[in-house]
Amino acid sequence: ERKENGQWLKSIEFKLPIIEKEFTLSLDNDTQNETVVLLSHKKPDGHINVKVEFGDGEGKVPLDNIAKRAEEYKPKERVIYKMIKEYIEAKYGFKVHTAYIAEVKRDLGLPMYDAPNAVEELKQPRKHPTAEKVEAIKDALKHFEVI
Repeated sequence: ERKENGQWLKSIEFKLPIIEKEFTLSLDNDTQNETVVLLSHKKPDGHINVKVEFGDGEGKVPLDNIAKRAEEYKPKERVIYKMIKEYIEAKYGFKVHTAYIAEVKRDLGLPMYDAPNAVEELKQPRKHPTAEKVEAIKDALKHFEVI
């Protein structure tokens, strides 16, 4: 919509009653779904108190089981390219470029994160790793339990 001074209107504010359901708002054939919720300062109706005793014996939760279960749910450390490069240099005595690691991971169909600083076009054609470096990278990926 255009104002009287010739400028285009960029936004419109609406004052609508608050309701607890979903409704559809349409402006110029653009449909947008909005959900509005009613917020309240109401106090809770009640509380539930739970008493848990730890230790050995009937009706108690053993501490050993808690530690074991926590260890099972502990996420693995995320393997980064730096760790792979350090492992290969220590074991094989040569360095590998991160592009080689990425190429091997891509060939194996492993998940890759989007590189925030990736370039659209390469300045030089990509070089491929030697068979020796590919095997070293695969060994490192096995060592870190990626494959």
